[in-house]
Amino acid sequence: MPYLQHAAVSRRVAVQAGAVGLLGLGMNHLAPLRAMAKTGSAAAAQPAKAKSVIYIFLSGGLSQIDSFDMKPDAPAEVRGEFNPIATQTPGLQICEHLPLLAARSNKWAVLRSFAHKQPEHSAGHLLMLTGRSILPAGFSTVGPKPTDWPSIAAIANSVTTQRNNLPPAVVLPETLIHRTGRTIPGQFAGEMGAHRDPMFLELCAFNGKAYGAYPTYAFHHQQLDGTVKLDNFKFQAPNLSLPAEMSSDRFHDRLRLIQSLTQQTAELEQAAQDDAFDRHRQRAVSLLSDPKTQRAFEVAHVDAKTQDRYGRNTFGWSLLIARQLVEAGVNLVQVNLGNNECWDTHGNAFPHLKNFLFPPTDQAVSALLDDLDERGMLEDTLIVMAGEMGRTPRLSKLGQFYKTAGRDHWGTQSVFFAGGGVLGGQALGTTDKIGAYPATFAQTPENLGATIYQGLGLPRETHWQDINGRPHFIYHGDPIPGLMG
Repeated sequence: MPYLQHAAVSRRVAVQAGAVGLLGLGMNHLAPLRAMAKTGSAAAAQPAKAKSVIYIFLSGGLSQIDSFDMKPDAPAEVRGEFNPIATQTPGLQICEHLPLLAARSNKWAVLRSFAHKQPEHSAGHLLMLTGRSILPAGFSTVGPKPTDWPSIAAIANSVTTQRNNLPPAVVLPETLIHRTGRTIPGQFAGEMGAHRDPMFLELCAFNGKAYGAYPTYAFHHQQLDGTVKLDNFKFQAPNLSLPAEMSSDRFHDRLRLIQSLTQQTAELEQAAQDDAFDRHRQRAVSLLSDPKTQRAFEVAHVDAKTQDRYGRNTFGWSLLIARQLVEAGVNLVQVNLGNNECWDTHGNAFPHLKNFLFPPTDQAVSALLDDLDERGMLEDTLIVMAGEMGRTPRLSKLGQFYKTAGRDHWGTQSVFFAGGGVLGGQALGTTDKIGAYPATFAQTPENLGATIYQGLGLPRETHWQDINGRPHFIYHGDPIPGLMG
């Protein structure tokens, strides 16, 4: 994987949050840098191989029976409205509305026997984002708590080696927030302390009234037909560039001015003694002063053909940025494909999956596979796609809310894997005749977490430290056997 070079900037001349105005750094994306500057990465980071992970998270819970584990011989109230189609792999069938992925089955594998026992959104998010099957003491569905397990992204941010002055882990295009405004637990550093949180790129503003791949595939769960019109929609890449009128010489003049101000401010001077704090200021300047690094965070420079290939919507743009970030040196990118738990298809499931959710997902994930493969990056980049849960085997209809049927919460789901040494063209594990429970090869969140850590090249002795300095191992299970070559 190629490494980018960043401009050399001496210590104590990097960006300090209080002097942002002097540099013109965009305030809308400074918050993650400021938050990380409080303490920094773990002091005893473990060296990792040059491998990356893209964790695609389908908030709400994709129906396994309507996607990767179809049951065409089951009764109508189980099998639903969709039909299976053949993939490139003999004997492997998936949903007819995922034709692009079907044509690329040699590049991916599906695990059909994954399950946990917490089919509730907040609890499911925590399990699937942390790789732990047991809820922590004091867990609350209301929101994250400092006693929560740290997320996989937070652990990667803490224990993997930073490259090219980029954060080791990035989450995009937005923090997972419920439509009511409640922040969903499981995304953050929890017991490690908030200063270990991964970098969150808020690329689109919170919207509690629409779901899906903005702007072209936005919909509402309780509206059967038609897209939701979004006024003033923006997919805003981080504003990391210098103002047009600021030359490189002027930029370094301002850095020297900040250095002078730093020397005159006792509080700032004391903070600057902290090496971790200084490293994060150095990182901020790297983002400002290296055009190659800046370009990894946005899509405006990308040619029209590539944007069309991924799709000009939040799903396509997000996965395109994810590819750019791992190419630039980010170790783990978590991509939240869908706000407001948009995969939570209690009703109107089939028109919404067919018209709004499957098309942009099929296009964007297929484009990601091809793009990584063409760039020689697929073997070094593990792709995982999962939600917090699956859906019930039997259809349900909540007539007071939805016109047509859907499926409720369920702990069993199918998990998608590609790249990073994954043996494509295979389905691992089976479920029973109605897709309710694993029949063979049952796997858990611990196995998922271990597979991701293996994809990052992390050895079993790797550990993280809580806020009291106590060590905790990252592996709580074995990587999924038979998945990798």
